[in-house]
Amino acid sequence: MKGLIVAIQFLTRLPTPRLTVSGAEFAASMRWFPAVGLILGGLIAGAAWLGMRIDPWVGALMALTVWTGVTGALHLDGLGDIADAGGAAHKDRERLLAVLADPHVGSFGTVAITLQLLAKLVLLHALLDRGLLPTLVLVPFAARVAPLIWTISLPPLHQGLGARFRGAIRPFDLAPWAIALAIAAWFAPAVLAILPFILAWGCWLRHRIGGISGDGHGAGIELAETALLFALIAWHRLA
Repeated sequence: MKGLIVAIQFLTRLPTPRLTVSGAEFAASMRWFPAVGLILGGLIAGAAWLGMRIDPWVGALMALTVWTGVTGALHLDGLGDIADAGGAAHKDRERLLAVLADPHVGSFGTVAITLQLLAKLVLLHALLDRGLLPTLVLVPFAARVAPLIWTISLPPLHQGLGARFRGAIRPFDLAPWAIALAIAAWFAPAVLAILPFILAWGCWLRHRIGGISGDGHGAGIELAETALLFALIAWHRLA
């Protein structure tokens, strides 16, 4: 349970008891990321439900506001950094790492964050308008299964957050979340779209960036959430 509290502290701005943990315990908290996703999903769906009492667009806006506020825009920051670094990837490796380390957001990052927020707002409205509110709970959960796989399968980009997580996830740590994902897919098969996304994002990071970092995890979570929203809508349309 200590690991869950640490994961909540890291991934959200929710109030939790203050804990002092070692570096190893912090890294091991990654095993609880999907559980934090379920908590986020419940809060986001609740905000959407309240907003829908007025209008689906209001529901979408409230959901996005809670989504961004509760996470502290943590993953959006990663998306911006990766976008800026991707724009500098034609330079040498030192330039790429320097851009990732720069706390300022460049033009690539600004565009990526803006498009991400717009995409989520539009897709949230489409999801709510089609009566798919319950499936919204599953989106943050499924998206946070992905980092567990990336940290096993990709080399750390540098001695940062990605390197700290390296080795914290063992293959059997994935088993309960694989089962949970299979159960979720029984109710919403479109959540399995996370599997090809995990593969695609991992390949892009390896070949374009060179490995996984905290920014890579954050950007991947953001894009996974958008991909899952789209998949849920598309599945409903085609089913």
